[in-house]
Amino acid sequence: MKYNIALLHYTSPPIVGGVEEVVGQQASLFSRYYHNVRIFAGAGAQLDKNCEVEINPLMNSRNAEVIETHRLIRKGMLGEMEGLANRIYEYLSKRLNDFDVLLAHNVLTMPFNLPLTVALHRIGQEGLIPIISWNHDSPYFYPDYPKYIDRSPWNILKRAYAGIHYVVISESRKKMFADIYRGRERLHVIPNGIDPIRFFRLDAATVRLIKEERLFEAEFLMVQPSRLHPRKNIELSVRVTRALQDLGVKARLLVTGAYDPHGPKTLRYYNKLKNLAQELGIEDDVLVLAGYLFESGEKLLVDRIRIRDLYLIADILLLPSLQEGFGIPLLEAGMIKLPIVCSNIPPFLEIGGNDVSLFDVNDPPEKIARTILDFVGRLKPHRMFRKVVSDYAWDLLYQKKLMPLLSEVISSDRNSEKQKKKP
Repeated sequence: MKYNIALLHYTSPPIVGGVEEVVGQQASLFSRYYHNVRIFAGAGAQLDKNCEVEINPLMNSRNAEVIETHRLIRKGMLGEMEGLANRIYEYLSKRLNDFDVLLAHNVLTMPFNLPLTVALHRIGQEGLIPIISWNHDSPYFYPDYPKYIDRSPWNILKRAYAGIHYVVISESRKKMFADIYRGRERLHVIPNGIDPIRFFRLDAATVRLIKEERLFEAEFLMVQPSRLHPRKNIELSVRVTRALQDLGVKARLLVTGAYDPHGPKTLRYYNKLKNLAQELGIEDDVLVLAGYLFESGEKLLVDRIRIRDLYLIADILLLPSLQEGFGIPLLEAGMIKLPIVCSNIPPFLEIGGNDVSLFDVNDPPEKIARTILDFVGRLKPHRMFRKVVSDYAWDLLYQKKLMPLLSEVISSDRNSEKQKKKP
């Protein structure tokens, strides 16, 4: 399903802030999966051509009217707040009319724009649009919070309403919000993620490859940036991939596989590798990118940008070469701190020394597989990298948690609307 999704916060990128970054990442994520996305904020600017940003200064926490209204509220004068809340309500109720769901980040839990909070509660209570309150923080978590926010109308910040769905960003935050909301049960835990695509500035073609091959779902990605030549010993990499899978690791192999323009035997070698992968039952897990076709039928161009991207998303560089004059990939991997596992031929020994994991090309694939796992198992940065990609990459959070929640919330709202219309 493709939805019309609205995101809301006081401000949006390029204004710098933790919540602003999450809003920007989510907007990019939803656009990547072909949803129609718009950010509503009090300040900010257009992110990219795929995501509109609509600015209304009344939603900014630093808006002069909002600041003055807060001053009057603290004096017990609520007229200005009601008037400003009504203006925001009228604006949002009209502008959100064509959207399926609203993700409101922090504005229902923080005391930075109370009229906006009041307006959103009213929209949620009236069922104008399903609202997901994305709860990052609350002033009530800290002992030095201003005590006036315990009183009305500020205490709306610690109320949960049946018409609003709540997401918290960690299990610890779930317990804290449950205390504030007095045991409210429906608190969905979806951690704030990271978008490797944006973080690494991956090329659009690499993004298509990641999506179509579901590369972020692999437990272990190995990259071999080699031409299709027998001395590159790619068949050993294929056998090691099988051996890793036999050890219970969901490994995949990415071979750039550039054709040797001076070697007419390249095609025969390519077919040999494809046949071997098929015999071993891992044809879907050995990707020779030279000649790779997208689902659209377009051909993937493997260039230096694409090779750099593969380094960035891989777990190790695997080089089982029989012979080399040098070893530029070792230098490239070293530049980005990618762990290196390679054959113990003289050039690799000279370049890598004690800073790479070495094996003999005559070692059986099973032994090399265990060498790889022992090596990376000792590398805490590598373990952290794999944990981040597998547990916090937005694409996987989207598939496992975010999209199911959106579908549940939107479907429930639509069913509710149908029930209301029944005679």
